[in-house]
Amino acid sequence: MKQALQKSRIPENKAFVAKELIAPHFDKAWHFHQEYQLFLVLEGRGTRFIGDQMKPFREFDMVFTGPNLPHLWRNDAEYFEKESLLSTHGIVVYFGEDFLGSSYAQKEEFLAIKNLFEKSYRGLEITGETNQKLRPMLRDLPHKKGLESLLLLLQILGILAESQECTPITHEHYTNNNKESEKDRMRKVYEFVMENFQEKIQLSEVAALANMTESAFSRYFKSRMNRTFSEFLMDVRLAQACKLLHEMDRNISEIAMECGFQTLSHFNRQFKEKMGLTPIQYKKDFWRSFG
Repeated sequence: MKQALQKSRIPENKAFVAKELIAPHFDKAWHFHQEYQLFLVLEGRGTRFIGDQMKPFREFDMVFTGPNLPHLWRNDAEYFEKESLLSTHGIVVYFGEDFLGSSYAQKEEFLAIKNLFEKSYRGLEITGETNQKLRPMLRDLPHKKGLESLLLLLQILGILAESQECTPITHEHYTNNNKESEKDRMRKVYEFVMENFQEKIQLSEVAALANMTESAFSRYFKSRMNRTFSEFLMDVRLAQACKLLHEMDRNISEIAMECGFQTLSHFNRQFKEKMGLTPIQYKKDFWRSFG
């Protein structure tokens, strides 16, 4: 079955689009699109979902994703509270497959960039000196015009292409099996989990949300996420626990309950199995790293 035709995020008279995003929270809809995307977080915290990987994000998180790689930067719950004064700030750049022309891949000068684009299909996290070097350039990009903007983007891509600090995000054999028509279904699942992970979630609830039987939903979810729904829910809870363990004044029992674990022993067991450390060891190691 053919996917529905996607409307491009780039106007026909533009080679690419660079935007500065300032809002109470980032777009909370799980989605994918046909363009390459380079995204820098300047302000805001939460959990990042890319393909089959999830990870906390904070200021200066920088990611390059290839076409049709599902992604979502979901801010923490406090960003959605009615009286919240929190805000987010980011820079996003979109460009298409034909950004450099249809025959660029055959040109020697673009070989490194061609390799970069191929790697981006797994998503690339950009860290270290490369991240620091690109921050001011990405800040400037939305304010550049004409040829000056194009040359700056090529410079950014050149730095990325030569960098050893671009780490693949998804598992090696991950493929996006989602259809364009399924975006709304998965968006509902993600939103429900992120809004309710502190409570007990029954598989039947989520299956009903997706308008599927439990067995059909289980097969569907695993084929899209490379993990079962229960494993995904556990990862969401543990990712939230890691963020709370970074706060000096939070005790372990309080964190366990807040992240949806019914008992402290269950939390300790699951955390050590996933992280290789007990929650107390993890917290001590984190604060020790700050000297």
